[in-house]
Amino acid sequence: MGVEAGAQAARSRALAVLRIRSRALAVALLPAAVAVVLYAGDTTGHLVGPGWHAARWTVTPVAALVLLAAAGIALVVARARPAVSPTVPIAEESAPDLYRMVRDLADRLDVPAPSAIALTPDCDSWLEDRTHPAHGPPPQTDRDELTGAHGAHRRTTAAPVLVIGSPFLWWMRVGELRAVLAPVVAGTGPSAHPDIAAARRFVRGLDAAVAVSSTSGRCPLTRGVCAGVGWVARLLLRSCREHAALMERGVAAAAAERAQAVDYGLRIVAQEQVGLAYAGWDRLLTRVALPAWRMGRWPSRLDAGVVAALTELSRRDRLAEGFASRLGERPACDLLEEPGAIDEAASLLAARLFHGGPAEQGPDWAPVSWQEYPEEVVDRKWRLDAARLHRALDAQRAHHTPEPTPPTTAGTPTLARILDYLSATPAPNTAETALARGTTADDATAPANGATAPTRDTGAHATTPTHSPKAADGEHPPQGPPAPDHETRTGGPGETTTAEGEAEADNERTATLAAALTTELAREETPPRTTTTPDTPSPPWDDTTLPLFPLQPPRTARELLTDHVTAMVCCAAMDTAGATPGLDWLDGPTLLINGERAPDLAPGVLSLIEDGDPTPLRHWLTQAGIRPEKPLRLV
Repeated sequence: MGVEAGAQAARSRALAVLRIRSRALAVALLPAAVAVVLYAGDTTGHLVGPGWHAARWTVTPVAALVLLAAAGIALVVARARPAVSPTVPIAEESAPDLYRMVRDLADRLDVPAPSAIALTPDCDSWLEDRTHPAHGPPPQTDRDELTGAHGAHRRTTAAPVLVIGSPFLWWMRVGELRAVLAPVVAGTGPSAHPDIAAARRFVRGLDAAVAVSSTSGRCPLTRGVCAGVGWVARLLLRSCREHAALMERGVAAAAAERAQAVDYGLRIVAQEQVGLAYAGWDRLLTRVALPAWRMGRWPSRLDAGVVAALTELSRRDRLAEGFASRLGERPACDLLEEPGAIDEAASLLAARLFHGGPAEQGPDWAPVSWQEYPEEVVDRKWRLDAARLHRALDAQRAHHTPEPTPPTTAGTPTLARILDYLSATPAPNTAETALARGTTADDATAPANGATAPTRDTGAHATTPTHSPKAADGEHPPQGPPAPDHETRTGGPGETTTAEGEAEADNERTATLAAALTTELAREETPPRTTTTPDTPSPPWDDTTLPLFPLQPPRTARELLTDHVTAMVCCAAMDTAGATPGLDWLDGPTLLINGERAPDLAPGVLSLIEDGDPTPLRHWLTQAGIRPEKPLRLV
């Protein structure tokens, strides 16, 4: 270990952790030492008499129990398998240039080279100790190269594994990757010190023992034993927590100080690429990959998608100008022999970690390429959501519709049905409306026959289309917003306004429909379970709690309804206006009209769902040439 101040501080903290381990051992041996002293006194004739005899009979079983308990706890701490980060191992045969670059970097830093390299589907890099016997093959016997004799295996401190974030390999250039990895690789120097290695093994063993004691499904006796082991392990962890944290901080400081002499100027520039890669990776997972995962498809080239997403960001954002000019240099993924196969493995692991998908592909969990994404994911997702929305609407109307509709048209999938159902003012009876306004029935039906009807200003859109869209068969014709006198008319004492009653009914309809969608979607999105065979090796991490890192919290009922209504509008655009599904690298599924991205329809959809006002959405549909009364093709 070098002479860096951080390394010396890390070693002092490691010794503090080892002193806690020694004190715990001394406490376990104390009753046995007392028993030995009592028996030695009896042998020498100094501690004789009934009192000392009773003390010997009392201390001896206590010492035996404490020794057995200490031996059991020590066995659990030593044999419990520490946690391992889920990674994709990279053999040296599949990335000889990458291994050569890392070894040259270790030589420049004068530290041991990492024992292996692995990739993780995240924007981070670190060193991970995998020297526990459960993490690899059994140790081999040592061979004396001078005499050719085989000797007994001696425990040596193996170098840790270098874990690299897979997005770095595709977005960064070779020089940038070397500059980013310099402080990480420099950490192998302090890690090789015996005191620091022993302290880390002790802390990892305690952490693994706590995990073992927390495992459920055991018999009452075993649960009691595990509870005792867990209590002791947690007590020791609390005692050495601060020392362990300061030890790791000292190791990081020592590594950073040692790496300052290697590509320091380039590392400052590369750190900007780290933040940019993280932003692009997060956006790609949440906006692009997550919709595909929810449908049972996983994009097989996520790392290549990061490059496309960040290139698109540099085109849109002036702050990212100049970043795309680096693409002419050699990318770090060229250090791999088969970057496509490694990208696919990392993409499958990302789907498993962030969504909880199966470990292997199958009929219900198939890969999808970026060229097939618009048709296989976007189009299918919108039509599935639209079909689910209509099934929920049919179920609601079967229970709550006051006037039955003809059975031949009750299930017609049209956008007009959704607009009428979610509107705050359903289509009223024409004669009743005319009497309420003090006009004749002929005057009231005039706007419905194609004449221009006066409308009130809505703020966002002051005018409405001259011709109302034709209603679908079996549905009421769409109506505009109610007249001002309907909003202000009140009844007698104790009565509520008509507008308030309609708003309450609309909120109830919207909430009921959203709840029905939530229930059905929860039933459909039950994650498939992985079927394992006796020959299938278990992963080194706990895969019973997948996903380990959920990307987003569960969507609320209102958000689900918004997504489904948006999908319904997109289906209507594709079936009636010739629109096509598309993929935006930063925003995910998008609607293309005449080859260009359609204007944002979120304000109109939110106005319909939250306020029951279909006017903004109808205005958007009219401008796009979409006919809501036409039947749609659903999955």
